[in-house]
Amino acid sequence: MVELDKEMEKLITGFQQDEIDGHEIYSYLAEHLKDKDDQAVVAKIAEDELRHYKTWKRYSGRELNANRFKVFWYKLLFHLFGYTFVIKLQENGEEKAQAGYAPVLERFPELDAILKDEEEHEDKLLAMMDEESLKYSGSVVLGLNDALVELTGALAGLTLAFQNSQTIALSGMITGIAAALSMAASEYLSTSAEKDTERNPGKSALYTGVAYIITVALLILPYLIISNYFVALGVMLLIGVMIIALFNYYSSVVNDEPFLKRFLRMTGISLGVATISFVIGYFVGGVI
Repeated sequence: MVELDKEMEKLITGFQQDEIDGHEIYSYLAEHLKDKDDQAVVAKIAEDELRHYKTWKRYSGRELNANRFKVFWYKLLFHLFGYTFVIKLQENGEEKAQAGYAPVLERFPELDAILKDEEEHEDKLLAMMDEESLKYSGSVVLGLNDALVELTGALAGLTLAFQNSQTIALSGMITGIAAALSMAASEYLSTSAEKDTERNPGKSALYTGVAYIITVALLILPYLIISNYFVALGVMLLIGVMIIALFNYYSSVVNDEPFLKRFLRMTGISLGVATISFVIGYFVGGVI
């Protein structure tokens, strides 16, 4: 153990904690990746993280356990969003950690080897990021955006026009399925017309259609289980905002984009369209 002041001890134990957490996360990924080459890369990184942990331990003199909540959270994200998302999230955290290496390396220059390992890890992990869902993220965005804007607006208008949860759900379902098929067909034609693309038109259409249908199902669900149509409307809008938040969180991590700006813009558009449709539904309901 090396004699450390409080600030240096805090930095070193923080790096040590990151390494043991990274070891657990990468070990789990290595066990669950399908590609053998990717498995080998991630398994080697997991071994390096453990070796780094032991190096930091020699300086801190402390035995640390992995943060079980963090490891569980990353495992959950892996099954929800895939390995590309988890790798990007982990690398973003490591980049922030590396920014704090300077004062440690100034005192212990021999630890520069760890920083070089981390930079090498980043290059290897970025080279792995060829997940199919990432290639078709544009198609998923198209399906989600259109479903959120169109269906929140349509359901808000139908709520006051029909004032019956079952009728609103049925009308929304028919509208949603028809729109999903239309969007999928449009995406197929659009991708087919692209000359320089690796995307398959059929898969692009499938991703768009499935994203649309899933969003439609989630937005209609409140009207199927809640008889009070005003309460169902409120829950539907809340689900819509949650979908927007979840999607923009994924997009901000994978594409290195600002979360808040995109989230507020997309939420504002969806709720704005819903408000206008709600007013239209009010007048249409009065006429009917």
